[in-house]
Amino acid sequence: MAVPLMVFALLVPAMPGVAHAAQPGGSIVWGPCDPEDEAPERVVCAELEVPVDWSRPGGATVTLALAKLPASDPSRRIGPLLINPGGPGGSGVSFAYAAGDAFSDTITDRFDVIGFDPRGQARSSVINCDSDAVGEQANYLYPHSASDYAALRAANRALVQTCRDLSGPLVKYVDTASVVRDMDAIRAALGERKISYYGVSYGTMIGQQYAELFPDRIRAMTLDSNMDHAQSIPDYQKWETLAMEDSFLQFTAWCDRTPACALHEQGALAYFDELYARAEAGDLVVEGIQIFPEFLVSVVFSYMFDPADWFYLAEDLIYFGSGSGSEARRRGEPTPYGYLPVMCSDFRFDVGNYQNLRKLEKAQNRLAPHTRLSPIAWTDLTSCQNWPYPVTNPPHRLKASPKLPPILLANSRYDVATPYQWGTSLAGQLPSATFLTYDGVGHGTYWLSPCARAAIDSYLVDRRLPAKGTHCPAVFPESPVTLKSAPGNPLTPGLRTVSAG
Repeated sequence: MAVPLMVFALLVPAMPGVAHAAQPGGSIVWGPCDPEDEAPERVVCAELEVPVDWSRPGGATVTLALAKLPASDPSRRIGPLLINPGGPGGSGVSFAYAAGDAFSDTITDRFDVIGFDPRGQARSSVINCDSDAVGEQANYLYPHSASDYAALRAANRALVQTCRDLSGPLVKYVDTASVVRDMDAIRAALGERKISYYGVSYGTMIGQQYAELFPDRIRAMTLDSNMDHAQSIPDYQKWETLAMEDSFLQFTAWCDRTPACALHEQGALAYFDELYARAEAGDLVVEGIQIFPEFLVSVVFSYMFDPADWFYLAEDLIYFGSGSGSEARRRGEPTPYGYLPVMCSDFRFDVGNYQNLRKLEKAQNRLAPHTRLSPIAWTDLTSCQNWPYPVTNPPHRLKASPKLPPILLANSRYDVATPYQWGTSLAGQLPSATFLTYDGVGHGTYWLSPCARAAIDSYLVDRRLPAKGTHCPAVFPESPVTLKSAPGNPLTPGLRTVSAG
């Protein structure tokens, strides 16, 4: 959930690995990275074999890809800091490549920063599915009738079959609990008794379940922009929908008070509502391509991750209103699609019939009169209807062990992907946790707030927690060049125009 699905292709290379019969484990041997990756100086890479099915440790294995940025001050090295950028589908290897820019010197001086591509993602035997089937599914993710819903269920089942055909049985074994066991195998192969961990977005679920299964193997753990695995279907939709609406209203209020916003004079909220009404009426057309309301909201969603890009959102909304620009999409080839198998293995999303789905949709529309739905939550739900495999890592409240060390949780007050209420719910499940609030907008507090970044750095290095109830002030841009997330935010790839393809 770190970035919208349409962005993953820009961030995650499609480099399939091979699952084969062998003994997993062993020590990690670091060496040069793949020359095609053009890894930064000092970064080294490795592989580790782990079981495809952890209940059969002697069976087939999958090869995990790892990358390490060694501590730049070896004499003061603390140990390994494992990292994950979210998704599901984000590449931990690519995150490690970017660590020198993404993290402060405080972190990179003292830690070996280690990222791994979770099973089924990027370089760790990426799950491929047929792009034609992905496109067919996309046609029905917002069903408006019982027949649409039946077509969605058929499209979902057909898509999963292409994933199985192209990627093998690993499709059934990419749940977060399996990833967590992989991460502990990495710890053991590093020869470390304990690890430190920083996870953001979906990476927080990896951290949460690691804390549940291996509480005595954690030195320090920061979970930034938290998911909550205990959410029911109605609450999952409710909090995501409200997060979408509230984040968007933060944007429109900012635009009203910011002269440099391109919609400042017109009023961003009224302009958007008019665009949405045109889309609902079938009158919003860009170079002959009809723009549906769901696509319009998805564009807005993609800009809610970092206010630094809001100037470009205003320009894109004007672009839609002017009716220019289009993009053709190539279809019919294998495409990485590891997100869906993880979500459908981790959550029970089946709603049964169309009437239940429609009732849920109406409830979300009442909650959010401007944006109606959360695109990410709604498509999580609809994509998993008629999923053919069991939910292998079902939702549950965390069972916190008294062995857990102090943990730092952080969430933005307005986070479009991982709502604030998820973070507060998680804090109630982890008695050893301290909860830090960033009072602004966006996803990934480390890159949005200097205050949050300093608190996270201090905790990871010195294990010094902020005071209970600490709030960091909101930061908003004043011009396109006055606000830059620093260090570089890996969660926002900087899309500045969105075509109508």
